[in-house]
Amino acid sequence: MTFSVCCKYLFPLSVTLMSFSRCRSQQPVKLVKDTVAVIKDKPIAASDTAGKPPLKNMFGINAYEWNFEENPKAPNDRNHIYEENMAIIKSFSAVRHYLNWNKLENTMGDYTYNPTNNGSWYYDVMYERCKNDGILVLADLKNLPVWVMNTYPEDDRDDENVPAYYKADRSKPASYIDQARTAFQFAARYGSNTAIDPKLVKVDSKPRWTNDVVNTVKIGLGLIKYIECNNEPDRWWKGDKATQTPEEYAANLSAFYDGHKHTLGADAGVKTADPNMRVVMGGLATADTNYVKRMIAWCKKFRGVKSDGSVDLCLDIINYHLYANNGSVFTHQRASNGMAPELTESGRVADGFVKLGNKMKRPVWLTETGYDINPESYQHAPAIGKKSALLTQADWTLRSALLYMRHGIDRLFFYQLFDAAPNNSGQYMTSGLAESLKRRPAADYVLQAGKLMGNYKYVSTINADPLVDKYISDKSIIYVLTVPDQKGRTADYTLPVAKASKINLYTLMPGADKMDSKEINVIDGKLKITVTETPQFVQFSTN
Repeated sequence: MTFSVCCKYLFPLSVTLMSFSRCRSQQPVKLVKDTVAVIKDKPIAASDTAGKPPLKNMFGINAYEWNFEENPKAPNDRNHIYEENMAIIKSFSAVRHYLNWNKLENTMGDYTYNPTNNGSWYYDVMYERCKNDGILVLADLKNLPVWVMNTYPEDDRDDENVPAYYKADRSKPASYIDQARTAFQFAARYGSNTAIDPKLVKVDSKPRWTNDVVNTVKIGLGLIKYIECNNEPDRWWKGDKATQTPEEYAANLSAFYDGHKHTLGADAGVKTADPNMRVVMGGLATADTNYVKRMIAWCKKFRGVKSDGSVDLCLDIINYHLYANNGSVFTHQRASNGMAPELTESGRVADGFVKLGNKMKRPVWLTETGYDINPESYQHAPAIGKKSALLTQADWTLRSALLYMRHGIDRLFFYQLFDAAPNNSGQYMTSGLAESLKRRPAADYVLQAGKLMGNYKYVSTINADPLVDKYISDKSIIYVLTVPDQKGRTADYTLPVAKASKINLYTLMPGADKMDSKEINVIDGKLKITVTETPQFVQFSTN
């Protein structure tokens, strides 16, 4: 359901949508075609990829605990991984887990994990399986527990309100101490520090019924390396009760990070429990670097400057959200449809964040982007020519990953694993990269690209239209060729392949586990290829 045409959707029960309807005007803005620096091809060198992420870092997914543990044939048996879903999740390199604070602390001071008192989810089981399968987890601790939400007047109660008591001074880190304590408990359990005073670590060990599994204290399990403080703190569409200024969110984050420089007690803040756990700022809904700059200014004023002259920041990773469409997140002009990422401001926005990240010596993550498949959603990927919406979604998903590699983003997470509400026309309702017991083509493409070149790193772009991106791994080269358009356009291109006598041409295959491959003889060091809007891959060795 919706509040109005300009409001964010709500989900029934425990599902909460992470993004919003960006609308004030129905008139789409003028498109901004992406620009990329074209560099003449040259022999590879080790310095070409120094400090750059591998392509697999672009293949994260947003998901919930029920995606891992809810078996429709045994919905109340949640202490096991549902293997059919896990087979799909393993297509991705990372999971951003929407972790509701109310699950961890349903009653003030009573922390539960395995199982949770609210929902009977087994987080130990889920996180351990992810670690064993090599899947990075970003735990996004978000929303309010009921006992905080109920301090608000009845008409203002919303679990996406600012994570502090009603009428608390939101400019003070101490106002966020309850969330900071929960973050401490979570980091103490799932972080890497085993030397925490056990007296500080708490669980609710009371059984809920006869023969109930009870929670036990565990310290330093080493299952989680990254934690995010809330989600979209600049959620303007929810009004003042839910929207934090950059300064208010910085105060919130300072409490969450290290108990505001360890002034809020021995049991407050992520770093107080585990100095090695990395704190990710909440992904911004309005992808504006000025919000982060004001946070940095707050840190300089209230946290000070380190001995090396750098600002004592309360974040390890900068984070924002952006969905590619023909509207504008900055002016809240509503879109009419999703757009190919190269035809939007996505690259320019990424450049701004990466520039800021480099200045502050912080990596930049983008933890939400994606496309609906329902044609009535303003964020939909349309059918193009003979391609269905599912195939366009697949093209644009993979091309988003390639775009953000070009622009220096360190990690990317797609929204989301399964549809929030299948067949629903609302925005972000049909963004799933998979559906019940099977991958959609978008997940097929992610899986296939990850298998072929997940460990390859981006070197340069040697042609702009068609796009020709160069990736390397050891002495192996892959060129990725794509027409950056959305009308079924093709382009003939002659690719110089140095001294290679043979190359492998890989093409994506919907419904398959791996790409189709074809060995081709090369004549005079050149390969003639017809490039399409679906990426193609040319691989050869320099040996």
